[in-house]
This record gives sequence, structure tokens and C-alpha cells, in this order.
Amino acid sequence: MTGQNTTIKPVAVIIGATSKWQSDGRNTKLAHGSAIDDSDIPLGIRWGVGGAISQKFAQEGFFTVLTTRSAGNAAALSAAIEEQGNHCMVVELDLSDQDSVASAFATIREQAGDPEVLIYNAGYLEGRDLPPEKELLEHIEVSMFDTAQHISSRGPFLVAKEVLPAMRAKGAGSFFFSNNSKSLRGRKRNTGESLYYPRVMMRTLSQVLTEEYSEHGIHVANVVIDGLIDSPGTRSLPKAQENPDIVMNPIKIAEAFYYLHTQDRSCWSHELQLTPYPTVPSV
Repeated sequence: MTGQNTTIKPVAVIIGATSKWQSDGRNTKLAHGSAIDDSDIPLGIRWGVGGAISQKFAQEGFFTVLTTRSAGNAAALSAAIEEQGNHCMVVELDLSDQDSVASAFATIREQAGDPEVLIYNAGYLEGRDLPPEKELLEHIEVSMFDTAQHISSRGPFLVAKEVLPAMRAKGAGSFFFSNNSKSLRGRKRNTGESLYYPRVMMRTLSQVLTEEYSEHGIHVANVVIDGLIDSPGTRSLPKAQENPDIVMNPIKIAEAFYYLHTQDRSCWSHELQLTPYPTVPSV
């Protein structure tokens, strides 16, 4: 844990503030064989969607809480936010461990305060390195499915239990899910993809929380990011190089999340699908 909300700013918590496609991320190392240089990449893109959202809310006057399994993953992002004249803290959190989630939020409440905004942007790699001949469900290890389910379903359930009571007591708050097109319907896992179909449960949880908590002043929304997100590790992939128009700018994605938070209560959006213009939206 680093930093403290000494100025009593409103608090935005980003679950999964870093990216597995950042310069030293696991996906980047898998795709390119090693970490890569990101010195020529804009700060808003270096840490993917989570990093862009963290910076956007910090720029808008929030004290941002960056959660990650290992604090070292967010060290450069935290430094960048502070160098921009804004404030944040890093909190380690393991979404597969209920005690870790409870401990992390106890720290957040003590050092930062109750969150006004919670953005669930956690991801996972399970399934990404399976070879083509091992793509059928019969080859998938139960532990692999368990991890995907922990991140997509049990994790957001545990996080919601930590933040929704205070939001309900206040009569205000935003709880947004950062999701992908695989949450819209079940689909066969393609070679090189994570085991994404449990993300349908994340979308369902968003719909349930919308019905349960809207009347208490809490804005819940599922954001479907339907495309390849720009980052140090993805921008040099062949498909990004061949067709750069299909690559989504995480800075603009972050602006969409902030737009949701600032929507007037008379016209809330509860699902938003973001798609690059040449791409037909997934259904």
C-alpha cells in the first residue's frame, strides 16, 4: 500500500489498474518473448484500459486507488499519476481470496475513504496458452475454469459487498464493469484467447445490481469493450499493424467511463458497447 488521501478528495477505486499487455506484462512477454520498451508510447496508453481510467479520474479530481495482485505492477503508473500533480495509492488485492478482498477494502476505507466510484476491470490469462488441439472443454483444467470464474463472477460479488453498503447509505455511487464482447453470449474459445465465457456471469451480475440498487441512487453499468485495445504489447501485433483502425484508444475508453459517472440521474445508461468504426458490433 502506498499513498494516502490527505486532501479528502472523492475516491475512485480501479480493480485491475494495470494491464497484462503493458510493457512488462505477462501477455506482452508471451507474445513478444520479453518485455518491450514503452518510452515512445503516450502515458495514457502504457497501462491499457485500467491505467487510462486511473489517470482520467485522477485528472478529474479523484483520489484514485489502484488495485493489483502485486504492487510492483503499478509502481510506474502510480509515479505517472503523481508526476501529473494528482494523487493515488496502490493496494494489493487477490480476487480469488476473500480475506485479501476484505483486507484490501479495510485499508482503502482507512487510508482513502469510502469509494464514490468502483470500476471492475480485472482480467485473467487462463486458457491463453492452450494449443489448438487442446481447445475443447474436455481438455480444460478445472483450476483454469475456477480462476476464470473467480475473476468474472465471485470476485465482483465480493467487491460489491464491500462497497455497495456505503454507497446505498449515501444514496449515490457508481459501480461499473469493464467487460468484453464474450459477455454478450457464449462463444467458442479461439486459439490464443483466455477462457472468457464466464464473463457472461459478470454481465448478469451487472443487470441484477442495476435492478437492486438503482432505486438507492447507485449507477450500475456494464461496458462492453468490443475490440483490440491499444497498449505497448498489442500495438505491435500483426493484426494491429495490418489494420490500425481496429485498435481502440484506451484514453477514449476511459472518457466513456467518466461520461457514465457524470450522467444525470434522469437518463442513466446501464450498458454501453464500444466498437472501433470499421468493426461490426458483436451480438
